[in-house]
Amino acid sequence: MSDTESVKKVVLAYSGGLDTSIILRWLQDTYRCEVVTFTADLGQGEELEPAREKAKLMGVKEIFIEDVREEFVRDFVFPMFRANTVYEGTYLLGTSIARPLIAKRQIEIAQQTGADAVCHGATGKGNDQVRFELSYYALQPDIKIIAPWREWNLTSRTALIDYAEKHQIPVPKDKRGEAPFSVDANMLHVSSEGKVLEDPAVQAADYIWSNTIAPEEAPDKPTFVEIGFEKGDPVSIDGQKLSPATILTKLNELGRANGIGRLDLVENRFVGMKNRGLYETPGGTIMLVAHRAMESLTLDREMGHLKDELMPRYAKLIYNGFWFAPEREMLQAAIDFSQQAVTGTVTMKLYKGNAMVVARKAEKSLFSADWVTFEESAVADYDHKDAQGFIKLNALRLRLKKMLQG
Repeated sequence: MSDTESVKKVVLAYSGGLDTSIILRWLQDTYRCEVVTFTADLGQGEELEPAREKAKLMGVKEIFIEDVREEFVRDFVFPMFRANTVYEGTYLLGTSIARPLIAKRQIEIAQQTGADAVCHGATGKGNDQVRFELSYYALQPDIKIIAPWREWNLTSRTALIDYAEKHQIPVPKDKRGEAPFSVDANMLHVSSEGKVLEDPAVQAADYIWSNTIAPEEAPDKPTFVEIGFEKGDPVSIDGQKLSPATILTKLNELGRANGIGRLDLVENRFVGMKNRGLYETPGGTIMLVAHRAMESLTLDREMGHLKDELMPRYAKLIYNGFWFAPEREMLQAAIDFSQQAVTGTVTMKLYKGNAMVVARKAEKSLFSADWVTFEESAVADYDHKDAQGFIKLNALRLRLKKMLQG
């Protein structure tokens, strides 16, 4: 029995756009199987109901369109930000963190509907194919995976358009030409890459930025916002308790209006090549700076330093698609333990592309003015003379090396 004959029902990650509509029909034609569609509302800012009508027109009987914004922020974005996660020093992993949630729901829907396969629309050159498939296998080891871009012979835009027209798949006018660049969007970020962005030596055109205004066009007056944290997660804005998705939405609005969160990056893909991308993460940028400020008051020095050492490994796991791997879960347990006292408020000043900390306070703050002041201290336990022995002991190995080895 061939692979195409063995698949009876497949759950497709379906956006309703041209590419996944072509994939839907290709699955029906190639695998002769029933297709279930899953469309996730991750806050990408697009109307998703048209995807339902398109799927119906193509004969799909089981259509899932779900608002997963709260789950996305609560169970994926917030845990990641507890670690202050950035990949290669700058990227806040907006695309990477969305893939395991989509994969998780596909597997759950496959189990619910009796499907024996799942399908994604990621290309064979990118990271997303790895992220989707590692997640699928981690959650259901025996699942069949269909990756059309690695199987079909539709290798050009012209071939895709011809296939769509042959099978009466509507092709919007703006999709007939070669797209100038590709876009991925969700509540955390908007990423743009490919085509006109492929040469890192060429400055990106202004029209490519869609989720932030240019910093030089931001208001001349700064915006102040107070973010409340509980155990490492943002829980309020200006004293008002809000849900995770609502908080990120409001921070996005503030960041967008002040030109915050733009990044022009050349990154190392997991599959081995370098890639240039433009990322806009307005709310996440504010949240990261505020969270680090909250930790600066409440984390023990060595705990904080250890977190900073672990973070690049944690970021790499997420970027490479290992969200459901045991080592990521192990690191998450350590990170979450560190956040027990990370509760308080941080006041941010937002101004022309900058997110600056201007005040922070916490009930369990480890900062003590009495201990650190240069003035007369009320603390009797600190003797300046103790520093002499501390320094001499730390200098001992340095002195011995010089004396014995020159």
